[in-house]
Amino acid sequence: MTSPRREVLEKLTPVLTKRWLSPDAWDIDVYERLDGYAALRKALDVHPDDLIQLIKDSGLRGRGGAGFPTGLKWGFIPQGDGKPHYLVINADEGEPGTCKDLPLMTHDPHALIEGAIIASYAIRAERAYIYIRGEAVHAARRLRNAVDQAYARGYLGRNILGSGLNVDLVVHSGAGAYICGEETALLDSLEGFRGQPRLRPPFPATHGLYASPTVVNNVGTITSVPYIVLGGAAWWKSMGTEKSAGPMIYSLSGRIANPGQYECGLGITLRELIELAGGMLPGHELKFWTPGGSSTPLLTAEHLDVPLDFEGVAGAGSILGTTATQIFSDQDCPVYATYRWLEFYHHESCGKCTPCREGNYWMTRVFRRILSGEGTYADLDTLLDTCDNVLGRSFCGLGDGATSSVTSSLKYFKQDYLDYIEGRKAPRLSSKQLVGAH
Repeated sequence: MTSPRREVLEKLTPVLTKRWLSPDAWDIDVYERLDGYAALRKALDVHPDDLIQLIKDSGLRGRGGAGFPTGLKWGFIPQGDGKPHYLVINADEGEPGTCKDLPLMTHDPHALIEGAIIASYAIRAERAYIYIRGEAVHAARRLRNAVDQAYARGYLGRNILGSGLNVDLVVHSGAGAYICGEETALLDSLEGFRGQPRLRPPFPATHGLYASPTVVNNVGTITSVPYIVLGGAAWWKSMGTEKSAGPMIYSLSGRIANPGQYECGLGITLRELIELAGGMLPGHELKFWTPGGSSTPLLTAEHLDVPLDFEGVAGAGSILGTTATQIFSDQDCPVYATYRWLEFYHHESCGKCTPCREGNYWMTRVFRRILSGEGTYADLDTLLDTCDNVLGRSFCGLGDGATSSVTSSLKYFKQDYLDYIEGRKAPRLSSKQLVGAH
């Protein structure tokens, strides 16, 4: 009879993470011994349109947060338009709590490079870019070294493997702005401009990098491509759920025994993930958590058995996002946590649009007033009213994401706010931090 612990361990599905523990997995010799670049050779024998159809059939959805069908996005690129096509890989991982792309690039950079070459072939692009967060110095070095190795072996450059395919790959380090995780702000930054979101339409599929057709995909999305080419669409769909296919890397942090990366089929529950991570820390009970980073609405202990796939989390009133699962206990304060997240969004707002720029500025001041013991009942109405004027009215998703923890924490933990207002909780901030909050 299978033990419960063994049943949970069987939920682990190492696909993208399978090489991470191999010695020197980032070296091209090791990568080639472990099926490296076999998918590229297989892909070059297939028509580009058939590759796009394969990705569509696999059900692969974007791993960067939005969950948009990858094959559909590739198919939007117009063909025969006489313009250069570009592939841009979004490696500007800045969502609080998210940490799955960095180890992917650090431990297995050639998987991302191989995926980039295959994707470039599929969309008929001869130039690809990896836009990596400026602080990710070690990962950028690994990537650049891997790119040099791939050029030396004939996997990049002119006439790749004698196929006639030409692909050049550039690793570009950004300046460390959260807004550049938004795909159009990333494109502006890549072109040398200040990173600010663009008005859409037109969309990147027709007017992206240098006003040319462009696909922008996340690191995890592109890294999945070689595995789908080798394993096939049916194999990929055998993991996960019907509408959310494949494995996902869940980044667990917070009040658990063993924080880290856990790759499981989409649809696993938080209860199972916590068990995989060795349980909650001694003396801690789950109180609230984020399913996909701080820009996703908070969930509570009541949602322990919600399937962590795109549909399941949406049904619970949140968003799967980047699967940055931050776990908080009864010893953590949801009001203070929300304040810290809001300070982040206030700081990272590019300032282009009024709702995000002004809304986050004033909400942080309301939170400071509440946490300093000088809050009023009217402050709660002010927060909800401000969120209503930010959500859906901001130029990009940064403003929307900033409201998520505010509205959800008020929904589930209004009593915690009232405890500060009514004096049952000691002030968390000093009067010095309250300066300018009125």
